[in-house]
Amino acid sequence: MVRRFLNFFQKELTGLHEAAFLLGLSALLSQLLALLRDRLLATSFGAGQALDVYYAAFRIPDLLYVFLGSFVSVTVVLPFLLGYLEKGNRPAAEHLLSSLLYNFLIVMILVITITFVLMPIVIDWVAPGFSLTSRLELLHLSRILLLSPLLLGLSNLFANLTQSSKKFLLYALSPVLYNLGIILGVILFYPYWGLSGLAWGVVLGAFFHFAIQWPALYRGPVTLRSPLTVWRSSGKTHEWRKIFLLSWPRTLTLSANQLATMVLVALASYLTAGSIAVFNFAYNLQSTIVAIIGVSYSVAAFPTLVRLFNNGNSEQGPFIRQLAATIRHIIFWSLPALVLAIVLRAQIVRVILGTGKFDWRDTRLTAAALAVFLISVTAQSLILLFVRGYYACGQTRKPLIINVTSSLLVVLLTLGLLRLFVWWPAIKFGLAHILRVVDVQGVDILILPLAFTIGSLVNLFVFWRAFRRDFGAFPALLHKSLGQSTIAALVAGGVTYLILQFLAPVLDQTTGLGIFTQGLFAGLAGLASWVLVLLGVHNQEIAEVIRVLTSRFWRRQIVVPESEQL
Repeated sequence: MVRRFLNFFQKELTGLHEAAFLLGLSALLSQLLALLRDRLLATSFGAGQALDVYYAAFRIPDLLYVFLGSFVSVTVVLPFLLGYLEKGNRPAAEHLLSSLLYNFLIVMILVITITFVLMPIVIDWVAPGFSLTSRLELLHLSRILLLSPLLLGLSNLFANLTQSSKKFLLYALSPVLYNLGIILGVILFYPYWGLSGLAWGVVLGAFFHFAIQWPALYRGPVTLRSPLTVWRSSGKTHEWRKIFLLSWPRTLTLSANQLATMVLVALASYLTAGSIAVFNFAYNLQSTIVAIIGVSYSVAAFPTLVRLFNNGNSEQGPFIRQLAATIRHIIFWSLPALVLAIVLRAQIVRVILGTGKFDWRDTRLTAAALAVFLISVTAQSLILLFVRGYYACGQTRKPLIINVTSSLLVVLLTLGLLRLFVWWPAIKFGLAHILRVVDVQGVDILILPLAFTIGSLVNLFVFWRAFRRDFGAFPALLHKSLGQSTIAALVAGGVTYLILQFLAPVLDQTTGLGIFTQGLFAGLAGLASWVLVLLGVHNQEIAEVIRVLTSRFWRRQIVVPESEQL
């Protein structure tokens, strides 16, 4: 029984859609738990100072995670690990993984200890606008959360084993368990320990995230060696040093994004109480689309991109065709999700968050911020793929330059828009009028998602041009697919809006059931029109999806085109 259980979780997946659908389904489950988590937080606290402190407490631990955990991440280590395994050099792969583990533990524990001591100084940079009481609470929570980067970093390291053997299920379950731990913290720990209980729930989720990767060690491609064996043979190979030299640009890339977010949170601490909470609620809602579509497809395609490049199939060959096929399907799924979510933003926020202490002002402001974020979800998803495309080729400096420039642009835009709103209030009034929050206090928070969205769109434009210059033009089918997907998504949005208006006087808009029913039927009508348009223009992506689904990919292997194979 135990063996069958382990076999199920270690099943190998070989098709792009097979792996992406599994990752997408697990991401959907994870995001549903994340939405439940946010609903519990919104119900218990509302968009107020308590949640501002809670969300601000993540900034330093998250920065440590991306700064140190990225050195052992899949996108950097996996090409080296696969290189050894494909050559049949298992001892070198075991030595590489073991040396990375022990060096990571030493460095991370040392950095966490130093940060713990210096935290009273650091929090003044995180939220300078907080009161003294809020800063003390922020200090306490930040210190507890320092355990999470250690656990998540270890999970990242072991994820190399699961992805190298295409056992995506273990990898896919980790974020699900992470959110489950946070939910347990809200339900079980908070009533006894207050905000500290929320932080301990995050630590529990990080432990779950790490623990689910352990089965890969028992039947994975490599096993760990003892520390003594590794350090005695340290002179035999220095790949971990090569990884350090290769990964530092990626580390700085992710750190730049975290630093930009930290600046946004610091600026939000000066705004109306609850601004940080509104920003995070809206960001988490839009991240559902990015996680389900962008992350799933980019993660599923990455091992294949590595293999294709290592085999010399880069320019105008299988590599670029594989990347283009993934781009087509990210656009295919994300554009209708983007449009429908913008049209249904009020229903989404009211159903998911609009209860308990989360009042009408919080609902309207979060829905407005969500609409601004949603404009860039396709761009965010494609950026994830382009970054992994460069990493698959061993190029990490170009993504560094592009993303650092984008992060700097977001910060400068935020500062500029804050000044602009003060000098020309008519601009702020115009934005608030478009988003229907003219009479809502705290609309200045909309500057943050606006700057983030503009930065993401510019980032995608630069990545697209850079990739075309480095690897040649994308297949013509990509441009045809983009046009078809755009038209179908706009038609779906128009149909959804019309059904919303038709149902508004029919259903009771003061109850959660009435709002949910209105959004559900309008969304289903929009999806139906989207499918009909795509079928009418003979769209290739929907034909591929139908073929995969009708072939019952979870039961038997299906034949897929070369450009879609992993």
